[in-house]
Amino acid sequence: MTVLLQKLGQKRRLLSAEHSPASGNGHHHQLVEIDSVVKTYRSAAGEFMALNGIDLSVDRGEFVSIIGKSGSGKSTLINMITGIDRPTTGEIWVQSTAVHDLNEEQIAIWRGKTVGVVFQFFQLLPTLTAVENVMLPMDYGHLYSARERPERAMALLERLGLADVAHKLPTELSGGQQQSIAIARALANDPPLIAADEPTGNLDSRTADHVFELFEHLVDGGKTILMVTHDNDLARRALRTIVLADGQVTDEVRRG
Repeated sequence: MTVLLQKLGQKRRLLSAEHSPASGNGHHHQLVEIDSVVKTYRSAAGEFMALNGIDLSVDRGEFVSIIGKSGSGKSTLINMITGIDRPTTGEIWVQSTAVHDLNEEQIAIWRGKTVGVVFQFFQLLPTLTAVENVMLPMDYGHLYSARERPERAMALLERLGLADVAHKLPTELSGGQQQSIAIARALANDPPLIAADEPTGNLDSRTADHVFELFEHLVDGGKTILMVTHDNDLARRALRTIVLADGQVTDEVRRG
C-alpha cells in the first residue's frame, strides 16, 4: 500500500509539472528570467530606447548588483522586474509568473506577495509610525490575520534593531533608521525577491555600509536581492555585478 501511494504521488507530481504554466519554458529554474526586453519611451522630442534587448537570469539566493552611468537603464530594468513599468517587447518571468502578461490589478497582487521594493528616498508614509509603515503591505496583501500583523511588524523591527523607534514617525528618525524601516516593510510579506533602487544613495558611507550588511544577512537567510547602485565599492561586495551601458548589458562579474 505504501509503495502504491508513493507511485500515485509521483504520478500526480508529474502531471502537475506537465500542466504547469511554467512547464517547458525553462523559467522555473531561475527566480528571475528576462528575455530580449526592449523598453522605448516616446516624447515630443522623439523615441528613446532605455533598454535594448536585455537578456538576464538570476538564481534563487543570489545577491546581484546593477551598475552603470546615469541613463544607462538601471532603474528602468528594476522597474521592469518589479512590474512598476512594462516592456515594449520581450518577456519578464519572476518565480514562473509572466509579469509582462499581467494586468494592473494582477500586478499589484503579485507584487505584494513576491517582491519587496526598497527605494532611495525611503517612501515611508509620514503620518504613520514605523511599525504602522511596516504593517502596510500586510494590510494590503491579506497574507496575515489582523492579529498577527502588529506582532510580525514588531518582530521585523526587532530583527533590524529598531524596536525602540517602533512608535515614532519618520520625521523623528535618521536617514539610516528610515531606510532600515523601509527594508523591514519590504520583508513584511516574506517575499522571495528584494529589489532595491539606489538604497544607499541618500545615506552617508557608514550608514550605507550598515544597510549593505543587512542585505548580506538577508541573502544568507535565503533571500534574492537585486540592487541598483552608483557605489562601485558596494557593488563589488555583491556576489555578482551586472554592468549596463546604453540600455545593454556590457559586462558581468561573478565572485565567490
